[in-house]
Amino acid sequence: MYKLKFPQPPTFKTIEAERRHRKERLAAAFRVFARYGFDEGVAGHITARDPEQTDYFWVNPFGMYFGHIKVSDLLLINDRGEVVEGNKSVNAAAFAIHSQVHKARPDVVAAAHAHSLHGKAWSCLGRLLDPLTQDACAFYDDHALFDDYTGVVLDEGEGQRIAKTLGEKKAAILRNHGLLTVGHSVDEAAWWFITMERSCQAQLLAEAAGRPREIAPEVARSVRDRVGSPQGGWLSFQSLYEKIAREEPELFD
Repeated sequence: MYKLKFPQPPTFKTIEAERRHRKERLAAAFRVFARYGFDEGVAGHITARDPEQTDYFWVNPFGMYFGHIKVSDLLLINDRGEVVEGNKSVNAAAFAIHSQVHKARPDVVAAAHAHSLHGKAWSCLGRLLDPLTQDACAFYDDHALFDDYTGVVLDEGEGQRIAKTLGEKKAAILRNHGLLTVGHSVDEAAWWFITMERSCQAQLLAEAAGRPREIAPEVARSVRDRVGSPQGGWLSFQSLYEKIAREEPELFD
């Protein structure tokens, strides 16, 4: 039987090379998010942990359109929320949420949050996603519900509560707010956000049309183990990265 050889995430000989790679993937992820319409006003942020100063992370400048972000625009933020590299300001909510997620999850390289349309709509229901499709199975028993909303997240205490709810899972639904995903790479975190948003859309459509039939638990777990692994998330983002890199090479400036 023919065995497929899947691409593997890259390895790096130097910290500088790994940092550059993470920043390139981060800038590309913002541009992909813009293509998908995850760019509502000044809301939304994706972060990438610095490979050397691991309590620091790279993030988008506050108020900059996702589709215009270049590598040189990214900000490096320290553990006190101060910009230590870059000349623009940072979204306070980005620090409040992401700093605590990165602190609670040393395994997480990247975290993504945006006010996407269907993620927002689904979050209002205060429910987890059901295993209705193969793609949704990636989140079976692997996402959490932050069942509270107290306003714009501006303090680290609220970020701590979100991080605690997320636990060891790959994603959280923030009630009346939207989606949050994490990954062992920028690629993985970005892909989980994209496919979770689309899974929210699929369930909303299915429930509007009738009574959806769920995938059996044992099958959902098996599918999750195949498509919901860190490797699977990383791999699924590669074609999107290649597309944006080819069509918008200025992002690497």
